[in-house]
Amino acid sequence: MTMLAFLNLIRWKNLLLIALAQILVKYALLEPYKASYNFDTSLTALGFTILVVCTLCIAAAGYIINDIEDIEADKINKPKKVIIGKYISEQAAFRLFVILNCIGVALGYFLCYQLEKKGFIVIFILISALLYFYAIQFKRILIVGNIIVAVLVGLSILIVGVFDLIPVLTDSNKNEQVFFLRLILDYAIFAFMINLIRELVKDVEDVNGDYKIQSKSLPIVLGRNRAAKVIFGLSLIPIIVLIFYTVNNLYKQPMAIVYVLLTLVGPMIYVSIRLFSAEKKEDYSQISNTLKFIMLMGLLSIVLLQFIL
Repeated sequence: MTMLAFLNLIRWKNLLLIALAQILVKYALLEPYKASYNFDTSLTALGFTILVVCTLCIAAAGYIINDIEDIEADKINKPKKVIIGKYISEQAAFRLFVILNCIGVALGYFLCYQLEKKGFIVIFILISALLYFYAIQFKRILIVGNIIVAVLVGLSILIVGVFDLIPVLTDSNKNEQVFFLRLILDYAIFAFMINLIRELVKDVEDVNGDYKIQSKSLPIVLGRNRAAKVIFGLSLIPIIVLIFYTVNNLYKQPMAIVYVLLTLVGPMIYVSIRLFSAEKKEDYSQISNTLKFIMLMGLLSIVLLQFIL
């Protein structure tokens, strides 16, 4: 297996986005405001690095097991991008899945031990288990698989706050710790909404291959056109939430308002319009890429918080 094939197998671009999200939360949100807002963090540079690495290992393992289970569907949906069976055997891919999971969970346990929060290891075990059962079963259940993936994406952001703020939470700093934890939760919810819509869009895009593996995805149950209309309705929710959030929290920050309108609200309106008229596979692929752009812009907005907080 070539290095390029390996990187594509573990979805290196998606992993970079996860790492970027966690780095922004740690070093553009939490660390710059520790002194001025009088709150504490528990993760050292080494501890944070371990958190990122174990998150990426478990996520990479999830992508691999998903590809193993999707071999037949991928031959139809994206025949030019099939890796397992072409560049790497199914057995070797499964071994790689096991190794990455073991590394991720082991590093997670070490981190929990260092923070004196051994119970937190359940988080990593649960994520690993959900990714496995998603690949072999849950993704074939109507909506359930989509929600699981979206929740896990949001959790990859929230987990930084959980590990950096909760272990050092005390009565004296409780208000500040909770404030920043809720702020991180806002970003996690945003990531959940955008990724839920994107997962549903990908189901419409991949409907032909999903028939092959007997998936009960939304477009298979309702039909492609009806599913697109349902996703269109869901796409209005983040637009309304973003506008409401902007009006209530950013009304005194013209730079932030312009950023939200141009990079988040505007593209989401474009997505909604495209969903209402999309017909071809290429249309849904473009919508999916636009949603990934919105996700990236939403994460980068963390940098703007210095002008707001």
